[in-house]
Amino acid sequence: MDTEFPLVDHHCHGVIRREADRHAFESLLTEAPAPSALGGSLFDSRIGLAVRRWCAPVLDLAAHAPADEYLARRAELGHPEVNRRFLGAAGLSALLVDTGFEPEPLLGPAELGELAGAPAYEIVRLEQVAEQVLAGGVAAGDFAEALRTRLAARTANAVGVKSIAAYRVGLDLAPERPAPAEVTAAAGRFLREGGGRLADEVLHRFLIWCGADLGLPIQFHVGLGDPDVRLRDCDPLLLMPLLRALQPTGVPVLLLHNYPFHREAGYLTQVFGTVFADIGLAAHNLGDRAGTLLVELTELAPFGKVLYSSDAFGLPELYFLAATLFRRALDEVLTGGVGAGSWTRADAGRFRGMVAGENARRVYFPG
Repeated sequence: MDTEFPLVDHHCHGVIRREADRHAFESLLTEAPAPSALGGSLFDSRIGLAVRRWCAPVLDLAAHAPADEYLARRAELGHPEVNRRFLGAAGLSALLVDTGFEPEPLLGPAELGELAGAPAYEIVRLEQVAEQVLAGGVAAGDFAEALRTRLAARTANAVGVKSIAAYRVGLDLAPERPAPAEVTAAAGRFLREGGGRLADEVLHRFLIWCGADLGLPIQFHVGLGDPDVRLRDCDPLLLMPLLRALQPTGVPVLLLHNYPFHREAGYLTQVFGTVFADIGLAAHNLGDRAGTLLVELTELAPFGKVLYSSDAFGLPELYFLAATLFRRALDEVLTGGVGAGSWTRADAGRFRGMVAGENARRVYFPG
């Protein structure tokens, strides 16, 4: 199979605009706030080993080059050249960029798209819009209308929205659209408590329904993430009542990441017509085990319900590494099925086209 088949990266982030020493580089390889010397080096994990194996040749080094040699070559080239090489080598046909998390200045969608040689589009984070509205001096009673107005403006050129309810309140969300009085009361509580990070179940649910009203695909963070998440509250099965309520709208729901709940996510894609899943973030963290992860997702998930994402953030290597490992994982699944007589080579070619980009285009660019 052609391992250079272009991919639609339906969920990714910006890349840093600075050089990264060893500590900074390893910090961006993990979901932890910073690696601890007690645990040794991240280069001795599957993601670090995958960087040495697959990323080193992009920097003109031998595969498995030692970490110090890798970082020295990276510094020699400089971050603009490193960004150019890895984004250009990722083999992307489109990027859908979540712009809602920017702890420092990052390359934005247009710059990422230029480096990747592919069109880039924005995914708007719902909670960021709500926090901006609430920080702008709005009265609680005016919040709902102000939010709808701001969200419509922010998404005018966007292709989807994203909820991080998993980080803030968990995924055990009530299915009902909140009543206006509930939204006003929740906004009032937030304002009286001094603002900050939005973490109110009613307001998260209100934002999701506002996204549905716009007819935009809704992405949900699911499963692994940084230590802020309560992982037991990130099981996508908790979303089932809300998914039932959303299904009549016809709005696509995208379950992101999913590990270690990827089998549960696969089940949801099978039983809900509007639900899709990926293994973004997890694939490059698992390194050479990414194929096993994709096999387990597709035990139940139809190939027409699986998308590709990198969830790359900070390091341009993650764009290239995620794409490389995902292609290898997809090839492992598809050629394995051909070898076992489970499907034909023609079927495998169709499935590859679906997962690589056709499914994403059907979801985000209908018609």
